[in-house]
Amino acid sequence: MSAHAAGAPVGEPRPADRILLAGRVHSMLAPDEETRDRAVLIESGRIQGVVPRDTIRDFTGPATETVDLGDTTLLPGFVDPHAHVEVAAVSQHGVVDVRVPLCRNIGDVLRTLRAAVPRARGRWIVAQGNLFFDKKLDDGRFPTRAELDAVSRDHAIVIRAGGHLSILNSTALELSGIGRGYEATQGSITGKPTVERDERGEPTGIVMEMDNLIPFPRPDDHELLPALESGVRDMFTRHGVTTIGEISETVSGLRAFRAGIADGRIRSRIQAYLWVPGTLDLATACDPETLVSLGGDDPARFGIRGVKVFSDGGFSAARAAIGTEYVHQPGSCGEVALGRDELLEIYRSTQAAGLHLAVHANGDRAQLEVCRALVEARERFGEHPQIRIEHAGNFVPDYARLSSAWREAGIVPVPQPIFIRNFGEFVPEYVGDQAWTQQFPFRTMLADGWEISGSSDVWIGSDYHQTKPMRSVAATIDRLTFHGRALDPSQSIGVWQALRMHTHGGARALGLHGELGSLAVGAHADLVALDADPMSVRAEDLESIAAERVILAGEDAPLPE
Repeated sequence: MSAHAAGAPVGEPRPADRILLAGRVHSMLAPDEETRDRAVLIESGRIQGVVPRDTIRDFTGPATETVDLGDTTLLPGFVDPHAHVEVAAVSQHGVVDVRVPLCRNIGDVLRTLRAAVPRARGRWIVAQGNLFFDKKLDDGRFPTRAELDAVSRDHAIVIRAGGHLSILNSTALELSGIGRGYEATQGSITGKPTVERDERGEPTGIVMEMDNLIPFPRPDDHELLPALESGVRDMFTRHGVTTIGEISETVSGLRAFRAGIADGRIRSRIQAYLWVPGTLDLATACDPETLVSLGGDDPARFGIRGVKVFSDGGFSAARAAIGTEYVHQPGSCGEVALGRDELLEIYRSTQAAGLHLAVHANGDRAQLEVCRALVEARERFGEHPQIRIEHAGNFVPDYARLSSAWREAGIVPVPQPIFIRNFGEFVPEYVGDQAWTQQFPFRTMLADGWEISGSSDVWIGSDYHQTKPMRSVAATIDRLTFHGRALDPSQSIGVWQALRMHTHGGARALGLHGELGSLAVGAHADLVALDADPMSVRAEDLESIAAERVILAGEDAPLPE
């Protein structure tokens, strides 16, 4: 069944399987639609129509269930097109949490680690700190190698401060083979591997873009499904997210997702992007046999959507490839980790496999180089199913130049508005004060015709509530940073626009905007009932709006108590 505009069902009235009544209904198809006294009709797991409440008797049969949701507000389920669910879920199991605000200073961090020593499983103690951990701790710095050594030299301690930077004690450095003469001979899959050294050439304990080179323990396969089940429920479903674009971590994780969805333990739609070469090499990822073996029986519930590659590193590690020098690292502009020839081959391979392509490109220089290669690839090989640039729209030092490159390359920008909260205020310390007016230009992008999404990019070290769409919605409007500073308020957008980013926009990033992200007739009946209408509350109250009920394919999805 294909989706049509919201309104009366197509054809003669027929009984619905389920009718949902709520105080307001936002279909997210038009900002001026009527929202009061509406009812949502569901048939065979799809939207049958959104109709005036006083007409529901025309659609009521002997088997129709009518559900009165009181004064809640119904929206299409939120769509998060870029997340690392496996990594984030596993981080809730067996990983020591030293993130701010649980730990506000280095003393808190060290006490928490010391308390974890008796409970350590094996020799390693793995902790997660926030992205830009040093900027969020009251001390304004990272814990040192010596401070971690004072916690324990019998255990290897690593604090993963986001996915791009880690802090190791001496034992962890030794077990990783990182000494005075160490040089990374194996490439990283998130950027150029770097070991910070002191004036004597000794490793300080801080390493960047090296998580795949550090031998800290990974979870056993049997631990994955329980972690994913609780992770999806607690981080996503509870906040009204019904579809997730998952950046894969391991093949075992993909199989656990498939099994959990098949047996009903995971109540969400998962569209996976195979991380190349982190999860699989390119040839294997694009092999039809791989896609069949990893895909689910119902691709609408669990499917392999595309391939994800990295073209540069992260800002927190100063490895995003930018067009100017980093303020605190003269002579360094970050590194482009994906060459033209590699990208041409990735384009050709994913195109032949019918897969989407998602390219991580944080820095403006990385985005321009990627776009140039994509234009050449299209001229040589023809059109591609869909190409996204992850983080396009976050740091935009030259909007005219970058947006022109995006348009010429035909990409879908996938920004993360939640990063306004997480680290928007810290980027100027890395690239210069001009960045206060060069980040997240959503008002300009929308006026320029871009269909943009909102995603969490949750990973290890993400801030609390990073996966809550209403927190991200609020960030696009109040533009408040981690410490409450306003980041270029002139780029604030309206509530309806922000909600559409997190519904229809997310579906557009997945190439599923005809199936998800709205209450169009024929779309999947994925909905969230909110305890307040975002269109009617004060801006400062948006973030506190909660999901009271979540519906997937027309059926209730259990929420955590």
